[in-house]
Amino acid sequence: MKIKQFLFAFTMLAFAISFNSCKKATETAEEFETTFELSGDQAIADNLSEDAGDMFNQVADENNLAGGFTAGGPVIVNDFIPCATVTITPAQGFPKTIVIDFGTNCVFNGNVRSGKINITLSDSVRKSGSVAVMTFTNYIINGYKLEGTHTWTNTSTANTRSWTHKTENGKVTNTGNGRYWTHSGLRTVVQTAGVATPARLDDVFSITGNHTVANSSNVSRDITVLQALTKRTDCANISGGQLKVQGPNHYAVIDFGDPNTCDNLATLSIDGRTPRTIILR
Repeated sequence: MKIKQFLFAFTMLAFAISFNSCKKATETAEEFETTFELSGDQAIADNLSEDAGDMFNQVADENNLAGGFTAGGPVIVNDFIPCATVTITPAQGFPKTIVIDFGTNCVFNGNVRSGKINITLSDSVRKSGSVAVMTFTNYIINGYKLEGTHTWTNTSTANTRSWTHKTENGKVTNTGNGRYWTHSGLRTVVQTAGVATPARLDDVFSITGNHTVANSSNVSRDITVLQALTKRTDCANISGGQLKVQGPNHYAVIDFGDPNTCDNLATLSIDGRTPRTIILR
């Protein structure tokens, strides 16, 4: 009788261990997938935020709102997206309100945009202490709708041209399937090339800082720049650097690749496992 009881107890214990192991493995797999998904979401959010910043800076350059050149004078490029309408008020003095209106179907360089980007600018973009606040009105690029408030504060010194970029209530929605995610954080942006020239195409920026990204179920991951991100003006996407994404008991690394290579791809690996490829937009 005692032997039967022992065997029964042993069997139940083995079953419990096996069940818990399977449950833990399932939970770990689900956590990994959540990290993969949110990592990709943050990479897309970063890329779209930088793109919106590019739109703003191009408008500032073309309308003599940039200032701060250390050599030469402002260059009016006049090559901004031809299907966008730019309105700047007032005509003289600061602060200014800038509205970039892409209409309902603005197609340029393979990107499809609609809606508006709105900016309030306290002073010239390159003037230390100036603040630019960006919001969106039904703004969609390549099927992603952007929401939230982005604030750039110029923190430049005599030797460095730099900004802080604060994202509040950020939200990206995939208009194709309705899936969305939220993001917020603070980044430091330092210009590393092109400071002494008035043209923008040789400008290069280094980006560091932290972010938090969450899905519609409010499951979140903390993001830290592991290796400074590289954003070149002549490239539509972030072209280099790494992000570390912290999970419950693991972490992922997003690698944007060689900063000298301009493409829309990044790789994502968890705890050194085989990486997956992310399409940025």
